[in-house]
Amino acid sequence: MSVMVARKKVVRKWEKLPGRNTFCCDGRIMMARQKGIFYLTLFLILGTCALFFAFECRYLAVQLSPAIPVFAAVLFLFAMATLLRTSFSDPGVIPRALPDEAAFIEMEIEATNGTVPQGQRPPPRIKNFQINNQIVKLKYCYTCKIFRPPRASHCSICDNCVERFDHHCPWVGNCVGKRNYRYFYLFILSLSLLTIYIFTFNIVYVALKSLKIGFLNTLKETPGSLTVLTVLEVLICFFTLWSVVGLTGFHTFLVALNQTTNEDIKGSWTGKNRVQNPYSHGNIVKNCCEVLCGPLPPSVLDRRGILQQEESTAQEGSCSRGPGTQEPLATQGPGQAQEAHSVLSLQVPAPSVSNTEMPEEKQRTPGELPVPSLDAGRAEH
Repeated sequence: MSVMVARKKVVRKWEKLPGRNTFCCDGRIMMARQKGIFYLTLFLILGTCALFFAFECRYLAVQLSPAIPVFAAVLFLFAMATLLRTSFSDPGVIPRALPDEAAFIEMEIEATNGTVPQGQRPPPRIKNFQINNQIVKLKYCYTCKIFRPPRASHCSICDNCVERFDHHCPWVGNCVGKRNYRYFYLFILSLSLLTIYIFTFNIVYVALKSLKIGFLNTLKETPGSLTVLTVLEVLICFFTLWSVVGLTGFHTFLVALNQTTNEDIKGSWTGKNRVQNPYSHGNIVKNCCEVLCGPLPPSVLDRRGILQQEESTAQEGSCSRGPGTQEPLATQGPGQAQEAHSVLSLQVPAPSVSNTEMPEEKQRTPGELPVPSLDAGRAEH
């Protein structure tokens, strides 16, 4: 005989989240699926810093100051920490609407727009929202089935709506949004300083050796492999310098205006209408404090929440009858059923109620009102 047994399988919510993201460490790490350029970023930073610490730092620490490798290590650790924080965090993904919520929104839209005749395009699904005495349009996302909050946009690579969407950065392997923009800015700022630092002291290293024995003698005394590595290190820093420093300057400009890259590309506040940015405080210090030092909102995904799914498994077993097992009364004859009923009535006596067998209720005289016990009141509450 087979018996169906229901087992509960613990499933985390990140396993059922839509979109094109990759999760690691049981949902603690959230990244985009395209991570090849992110690995290239790690290789360039780690490789350049390893060459600098292995060769130039030892010479500079002896000739100039031991603080040179210490400061380089601080910049390196800070850049790596902000990079990993940007890459492994939720940028501010907005959950998609549940089926009931999506149906309700569709009903609201149909009731507002009415029936559209055939051959005509339906009106755009837009809601007007007022911010600082200025009208901001909330657009409807056909994928997530929601009206996106202000400054949110749908990332086509990760297939998610991200709050205060700035851009999708393949170098960090993640979207840059409301929850990780400050770490992204601190990463490119510290990487710019680190690149300038290494590039400068590479030149100082070559200059110090050239002053002692001459530039040509320095190249002759230095092994060929070391010369190639030093030149490679200088070239990486030189080309990285222009791109990273330029990117840092651009985002510093955006932070000062409290503006995003997406808004700057679309010309949201500098178009023909000359609409002013409703999110700007008109003060550079206030804008920087809001973007970089404001409260960080918690993630609304609840990636590590638990979803319980029941799995029914069949187990085979034989039902053995014990010595006291009785056959059903329906299979017995009329006489046997009556006899069995009389036997059961003899074995199980009817409970008798008396005032002496009530431990929970105090005996009372006729006409006295019952007093509820404390246990009964606790049970009701």
